[in-house]
Amino acid sequence: MSVELSIIVVNWNGGELIKRCLDSVRRHSAGIPIELIVVDNLSTDGSREWLSSQGEFVKLISNDENAGFARASNQAFATSTTPFLFLLNSDAEIHEGTLDTLLATIRSSTGIGVVGPRLINSDGSLQASVWRNPPTPFETLINGFRLYKLIPKEIRARTLLGFHWDHTQRRSARLLSGAALMIRRKVIEDVGGFDERFHMYGEDTEWCFRVVRAGWTMMFEPAATVTHHGGASTTQRWTSLEKRRIEYLSFFQFQRVALSKRLAIGNLVAGLFTTSAQLWWRRLTRQPVAEPSMVSQLYRKELQSMLMGSRPNDSGPIK
Repeated sequence: MSVELSIIVVNWNGGELIKRCLDSVRRHSAGIPIELIVVDNLSTDGSREWLSSQGEFVKLISNDENAGFARASNQAFATSTTPFLFLLNSDAEIHEGTLDTLLATIRSSTGIGVVGPRLINSDGSLQASVWRNPPTPFETLINGFRLYKLIPKEIRARTLLGFHWDHTQRRSARLLSGAALMIRRKVIEDVGGFDERFHMYGEDTEWCFRVVRAGWTMMFEPAATVTHHGGASTTQRWTSLEKRRIEYLSFFQFQRVALSKRLAIGNLVAGLFTTSAQLWWRRLTRQPVAEPSMVSQLYRKELQSMLMGSRPNDSGPIK
């Protein structure tokens, strides 16, 4: 039987979680002809050596540097030739029937290019994975000032998605979490892989934006489940504050790459107003101000750069 599905995992110091990830693939892919491609970004915790010991089960690509998630994923896309690809984070585990369900959904219509499963946290709680895209000033203000509490639950769930929605129904989406994605090969051929200017964070937002803009349907499939432990490798690299900084810089880069200048400036003004208000409130109530202070400074600097026509960090990855 010919292989139709390539499962792609990018690893950097995955430790025990990469072992659990691959074990879940081994246990829950029975009856499905797969190839498992793991791209290792110069791990130093012994996980590269463990991957090398897995024999024919793992097709290992060993990088001599931490190439980042986007470039490593693109390496795997280029190596595989199967009609379907399943991108899976190294800190995620698939459940029984997940692959079968995702394959059935993506095969149900030639217009469906990407399918995402329901994600759950380590404790079994829901992990929001369906979002609006692109973001708007309205959304920033509604969430930042918690004005969504004034909107009936059903309406805000349907319009705002994310943590407002219970993720129980199949629906089309404009942004799915990159933690686990079933992808039709033709989508990669049509829109390309991830933008390698994104080292980590933001690459899935920009790519999903490109996919939808090209006319492909992205579908959320709640009948398929993946446990995503989330952020395991980043805690080895950055503090929580440093991680937030990288997330915001990646968001700004997405805006510069994908959005109109008018929308980007609108989002920046809304973000600066929101974070400045949060900073003021925290100072007034004597709460820690490190994060809102940093975020408001990032917004202010980016807004100034945008208004002056400067577009920093467009040419290379944010690290």
